[in-house]
Amino acid sequence: MKIKEVIVVEGKDDTVAIKRAVDADTIETNGSAVNKSVLAQIELAQKRRGVIILTDPDYPGERIRRIVSQHVPACKHAFLPKEEAISKNKDDLGVENATPEAIRQALIHAKQEDDHHLEIVSWQDLHAAGLIAGPSAKKRRERLGVLLHIGYANGKQLHKRLQTFRITAEEFSEAVKRVFEEEK
Repeated sequence: MKIKEVIVVEGKDDTVAIKRAVDADTIETNGSAVNKSVLAQIELAQKRRGVIILTDPDYPGERIRRIVSQHVPACKHAFLPKEEAISKNKDDLGVENATPEAIRQALIHAKQEDDHHLEIVSWQDLHAAGLIAGPSAKKRRERLGVLLHIGYANGKQLHKRLQTFRITAEEFSEAVKRVFEEEK
């Protein structure tokens, strides 16, 4: 599978994992202190070919994603569920641990950022779906993130991602329905 866009990853091991999964070029941020020259490379890649950000599903990975998308608008975002990115001995979380198929699926479902932010799913919808408060809220948000291919997020981040990736009320409703069916 050939990927036209340049994939932004955290490091060399991530590049190796990407190349096992697809034919693609990568830009490595080399950690969460993304420097200006790396941002300039990403900006050029976005203008020429487009960019997909695929970082680890953890705090540093989310920080890198945020820094890059603030400096380089309209990137696509690919997310790996935590269970797809955990090492065999469960002590490391990262893109480098994902199977080639998990990486391909994340890239196939990459979502385009939208800077218009029309509110499609409201904060009240999140509350009504039991995604903001309660004993199962976190688990439900994790599963919803997997089903919608937008990654795990806390309540506030989830609301923003639903807007950013223009998740429709229908898509949201179907995913929430599935989350509750799976809980039974």
